[in-house]
Amino acid sequence: MSPSDTTTTVRDAVTIPAPATPYQGEIARYWDQEARPVNLRLGDVDGLYHHHYGIGAVDHTALGAPGAADREEKLIAELHRLESAQTDVLLDHLGPVQQDDLLVDAGCGRGGSMVMAHQRFGCSVEGVTLSVKQADFANRRAKELGVEGSVRARVCNMLSMPFATGQAAASWNNESSMYVDLQDLFAEHARVLASGGRYVTITGCWNPVHGQPSKWVSQINAHFECNIHSRREYLRAMADNRLVPQAVVDLTAATLPYWELRATSSLTTGIEEAFINSYKDGSFQYLLIAADRV
Repeated sequence: MSPSDTTTTVRDAVTIPAPATPYQGEIARYWDQEARPVNLRLGDVDGLYHHHYGIGAVDHTALGAPGAADREEKLIAELHRLESAQTDVLLDHLGPVQQDDLLVDAGCGRGGSMVMAHQRFGCSVEGVTLSVKQADFANRRAKELGVEGSVRARVCNMLSMPFATGQAAASWNNESSMYVDLQDLFAEHARVLASGGRYVTITGCWNPVHGQPSKWVSQINAHFECNIHSRREYLRAMADNRLVPQAVVDLTAATLPYWELRATSSLTTGIEEAFINSYKDGSFQYLLIAADRV
């Protein structure tokens, strides 16, 4: 088999696993170049680097006194605590997991959720990402933590994952499904999951009650170069691909404290207003959907 059968080179010499599109090349390039302090400084708190947002009430006592010299450091630690709390909620919905199971993180970023899953369940966790730099970072952290035998990131297209049919006991997308077509994504998760296996996603989605994505949702799309789907699209694509929802949890109210706290930090990126306003006006929702493969 020639290299061209397994990889595709997209503009500017970005090489990603086939099948690939110019858009996927853009996304690979985006995340290869991403080094936002809001992702890196929060991960520096305890070495778990996430690429998602947080949920839960802010512990204002942990922030210390306003104006104190260590206020910003404590605020960053609290934002990170809320990030990890979000991962804990996702892991809570994976159902029973055995030590000899394989879990799959589709769109694993720098690997924080994979490490947390291994720490909780003791099983193998494999992640996929289009970004070479993210995969290298995640694998380096796994080695530093001494879990490289159980936690691994691969440079891979989540629409064509390198797992055998039925190999995974559970899989998830944590704020990564807005970069792909949902029909293609859920068909691939249904393929790699064992019968009865659990799939979980936590995602922002636009509310179809509003008829079309709001201006705030459009701003979020532009900021992250993504395509946010509606809640209805998630449920329809799951139904079409043998993924039967067992829980649909609205986390919108639970994520607002994270965004309101982040908006007061030194780590703002300019997108905080769009998230806060869209969550408050109901045009955007933060959902967890857990579904079983039938």
